[in-house]
Amino acid sequence: MSVYPHTCTHAQEITSRVSSSRQKKMDETKHVKIQDMDVEKSPISQETEDNANVNELALELAKNVVTTAVKTVEDAENPIKNINWITHGEFTAERGRKQIEEFVLVNCWVHCTEFIEREDLVHSYHYIYCVHWSNPTANIPIAQVSASAYFTIKITKNKPPDMPIEVSYIFEGLSLVHRPGQTRFREKWLRDTIEAKNILMESIPF
Repeated sequence: MSVYPHTCTHAQEITSRVSSSRQKKMDETKHVKIQDMDVEKSPISQETEDNANVNELALELAKNVVTTAVKTVEDAENPIKNINWITHGEFTAERGRKQIEEFVLVNCWVHCTEFIEREDLVHSYHYIYCVHWSNPTANIPIAQVSASAYFTIKITKNKPPDMPIEVSYIFEGLSLVHRPGQTRFREKWLRDTIEAKNILMESIPF
């Protein structure tokens, strides 16, 4: 008796089971992928992300409001200082020195202003001045250290006599250029310079 038909039927059953198993695994995989897609597009996740963006924007706006408020208070309590500077036609080295004296006047600080030199450039003259500040106290009536700033008055050779002079200044040890009316003159800069020099002196044995 031949066993071939029986063997063929058995093989067909095995093939059918394998195909069924593969189909089941594919269905499970599709189901998992669909679930993953659903999680990614979940309204709850989108709402959470939107809330995070709103919170970040609100925090940035709050910071800007606080910064503006602080600046407004500072402007009211300590406005940017400036004076009416003389014109090119009115300028002399001594008048320039006196105007710098007027500009740098700070309460409780002793200061002096000296004319250093005049630089003759191609299109202008630069008048260089040095201002020294010190803060004597009852315990130390003669200050051992001082803070300095260097002022430059620019006189342009081809400008009309009625044009105001140009003034800029830098503090010793720094390269940032300040201009009257654009930068708030801070007493803290003087204190920081004095403190740094005192620390340096204390570290040097005599």
